[in-house]
Amino acid sequence: MKTEKVVDHIVAWLKDYALKAKVNGFVIGISGGIDSAVTSTLCAKTGLDVLCIEMPIHQAESHVSRANEHILQLKKRFDNVKEARVDLTPVFEEFKTEVSLEGKATVVDMALANTRARLRMTTLYYHAGLLGLLVAGTGNKVEDFGVGFYTKYGDGGVDLSPIADLMKSEVYLLGEYLKVPQSIMVAAPSDGLFGDARSDEDQIGASYPELEWAMTMKAEGKTVDDFKGREREAFSIFLNYNRSNLHKMIPIPVCEIPEDLK
Repeated sequence: MKTEKVVDHIVAWLKDYALKAKVNGFVIGISGGIDSAVTSTLCAKTGLDVLCIEMPIHQAESHVSRANEHILQLKKRFDNVKEARVDLTPVFEEFKTEVSLEGKATVVDMALANTRARLRMTTLYYHAGLLGLLVAGTGNKVEDFGVGFYTKYGDGGVDLSPIADLMKSEVYLLGEYLKVPQSIMVAAPSDGLFGDARSDEDQIGASYPELEWAMTMKAEGKTVDDFKGREREAFSIFLNYNRSNLHKMIPIPVCEIPEDLK
């Protein structure tokens, strides 16, 4: 990949989009992970206003420290970057007092995890509206169009997606070029939605290199029967996520009314 040219292309795309939309810049949720670090750095390179928001909800300390390290580094490098910290833990806890928590524990836990993402989306859009900013998405190609590993109307609720055409491995190449803190570069990817340090691989059951491979194999028309052992297992994991999360990757279905009924 021509990393420098890709960076220049994304930065130009971001700036052009923002100027045409007549906004002041971008707001990004900073998680302490590679995707938000790369996205925020790309936004900072536009020279437009950039607001980095950390939004902890019972967050693992390792995530918080990496997020703070990145924001501090970014502010030192770019005069157009500002920060805010919104502790959503009390909001999340109050929400839980108003809804039923009855049901299968794993189902409740997942529903609450998605609620965390949606509270953060609401916070980002509040600041976006207040300051005339666009919400920049941080999803990569594997997450957004491979396994659908994001929350619908949570971290999937954004105005534009600057890195969604890049595989996870390509995001890391950009991270290295953009001088993202080493602590983030070596950290295991995690969505941070459960209040602990569990990784994406822990949840999905396959690593990003395996998912990238599987995504490529599917595009080439391969089937499960073409593989054995771990390759077959990883390919099956990818296909299961791809199928079950397809509703996130396609436009909202609209019931079209026949003309003769109108």
